[in-house]
Amino acid sequence: MRKKILFWILAVVISLGTMVYQRLTGPTYEKGYEISFNGVDYSFELPRSHGGDSDCPVELELPEPFQGTIIWRKFPTESPWETILMDRQEGKLVASLPHQPPAGKLEYHLELRAGGDVVELGDSENVVVRFKGAVPGWAQVPHILLMVLTVIWSMATIIFALANMPVYKRYVGMTIIFLLLGGFLFGPIVQKFAFGQYWTGWPFGEDLTDNKVLFALIAFVVAWALRKKSYGRWLAICASLIMLAVYLIPHSMNGSELDHETGQVVTGGILALFMGRKIE
Repeated sequence: MRKKILFWILAVVISLGTMVYQRLTGPTYEKGYEISFNGVDYSFELPRSHGGDSDCPVELELPEPFQGTIIWRKFPTESPWETILMDRQEGKLVASLPHQPPAGKLEYHLELRAGGDVVELGDSENVVVRFKGAVPGWAQVPHILLMVLTVIWSMATIIFALANMPVYKRYVGMTIIFLLLGGFLFGPIVQKFAFGQYWTGWPFGEDLTDNKVLFALIAFVVAWALRKKSYGRWLAICASLIMLAVYLIPHSMNGSELDHETGQVVTGGILALFMGRKIE
C-alpha cells in the first residue's frame, strides 16, 4: 500500500512538471524581459495571446521617466508598420493592440526610452500575439481538468507497468477515457469557440496540438487492445512515453492562424508562430 501511494505521488509530480514545462515553453506564454536603468533592475512581460472581443492590453509596470512606443502590423504580412504611443496610468505604461478576428495575429515590438535615451531590450525578434474568441468556463474547465487527469493516469501507467503491477492495465483504460473526453469531446468544443474550427489536425490540417493528441490516443488504444499479450506491458510503457513526449512539445505550436487576405483560418508555421520575425 505504501509503495502504491509513493507511485501515485511520483506520477502527480512528473505530470505537473511536464505540464508546467509545456506551458512555460509554449508560443502563447507571455514573453519576459529584464532591463536595468541607473543601477535599478526592472522586469515586465509582453502578451502573446489574447481572448475575447476586446483589444489586447499591454501594461508595463515601469515608473517615470520610462516612455514606451509599440510598433505593430498584421502577421504574417508585409503591411506598413503602425505606431502606438503608450500612456502613463497609475504608475504603468499602458497601450492596446487592436482586436483581431479569432486566430488573427499581430507582430509587434516595444521601443523603450528613459531620460531621452533608448533602453536596450536585448531582443531581435518581434513578438507575435494570437487572438482568440472567448471560451466559456463550462467548456474550458472540464477540458483542462480532464487533460490533467489524462497525464496523471498516463504517468501512473508507466510507473506501475515498470514495477510489473497488473493494475497498470486498468490505468491504460482510464487514460483512454480521460483522453477521449478531454481531447476529443471538450477539446474540439474549446477550439471551436476560440478559433472557429472543431478540428485542425490530420487529415484536415497540420495543427500540432491536434495531431499529437491523436497520436497519443492511437498508442494507448493499441496498448489496450493488446494488453493481454506477453509484450502488453511494454506497449503500455511505450504509450505512456509517447504521452510524456507529447507534453514536452510546447502547446499551440503550429496552431490555427488567420489568413488576412482570404479571411480563412489555416494552420500556421511552427517557427513563424514561435519566433516571430526580426525587428525591422
